[in-house]
Amino acid sequence: MKHKDFGERLQVSQSAKQAMVAKFHQRPRPDDPAVSERRAARAAVSAARDVRVAEREAQRVAEEARIAQVREAQAADRAEQERHAAAEKEADDARQEAERKAARDARYAARKARK
Repeated sequence: MKHKDFGERLQVSQSAKQAMVAKFHQRPRPDDPAVSERRAARAAVSAARDVRVAEREAQRVAEEARIAQVREAQAADRAEQERHAAAEKEADDARQEAERKAARDARYAARKARK
């Protein structure tokens, strides 16, 4: 194993730093046409994604509105059926009460006739 002296370590460190700086300078600048083209492509993809998200949200809202309308119609139908059933029950109760009264009156009349 070879021991490196201080000068060699400094030289290796300096060359590593120069390599990093060279790599940094190789990157395209912000005003490069390729960079602006990629940026525009990303913006187009992002805009298309936003449109799709907005469409899905609009569909979801429309579906929720349709479901709410159907539930409202079902509730109105159920309320109408309950009112109709209540009216039928009331009429049936009144008819039964009249029948009971007629039967009571008939019994009373039969009792009077026996006397």
